[in-house]
Amino acid sequence: MALMPKRVKHRKSQRGRIKGNASRGNRVVFGEFGLQAAQAGWIKARTIEAGRIAAQQYVRGEGRLYVRMFPHRSITSTPLETRMGKGKGEPEHWVATVRPGTVIYELGGVTETQARVCFARLAHKMPIRVRFVKRLPI
Repeated sequence: MALMPKRVKHRKSQRGRIKGNASRGNRVVFGEFGLQAAQAGWIKARTIEAGRIAAQQYVRGEGRLYVRMFPHRSITSTPLETRMGKGKGEPEHWVATVRPGTVIYELGGVTETQARVCFARLAHKMPIRVRFVKRLPI
């Protein structure tokens, strides 16, 4: 089941622009390795779930996967072959807004080679460019 919020203040949101780099959620916190966004974009809830399943199948219980994004924004669309006017369409799916630098997935309890292979599988599913990052020593 794809992620979506339980309640929202407004059902329909405006498109807006994604400006600047991520100032929060831009470093690996929970695991040892992370997958970091190199571009800005929207990631659908279905894509997030597909990536989660692909990583879980690869890890198979020996590591821990952390999903660091959540689809808060609703994307609306009007049905096909509908004439102009008649207002804004109904919410069709939910997306997570991702800025460059946001860590979107993290892995813990696996070796670096396993994490690289797992994140390579995830990177193919993502609609934006991503990079592999390690946790910084304190």
